[in-house]
Amino acid sequence: MLNDDLKEEITRASILNEAEKCVCGQREQDYGSPEDNFKTIASLWTSYKGVEFTPVDVSMMMALLKIARISTGTATKDSFVDLAGYAACGGEIKFKEENK
Repeated sequence: MLNDDLKEEITRASILNEAEKCVCGQREQDYGSPEDNFKTIASLWTSYKGVEFTPVDVSMMMALLKIARISTGTATKDSFVDLAGYAACGGEIKFKEENK
């Protein structure tokens, strides 16, 4: 949540810039590449549900989680930043796979 004294203008650019910092910065150092991390998550979900999940599925399911949170009407800027980040990671993974 934004502090009333520190309100900032939230724009498309600010959301995308913050998402880029998240997915290309510290989170990658903390958790590894999205490809590797989503592959691990997909494997766990596949084992748990007995249904095949891919790293792209993980990115889309996580995006849907963010959409569900946004739909409650109490979304924060972070929800939109995370949504953009999951979409970017999913797109990169999908098109890297297709270009192999």
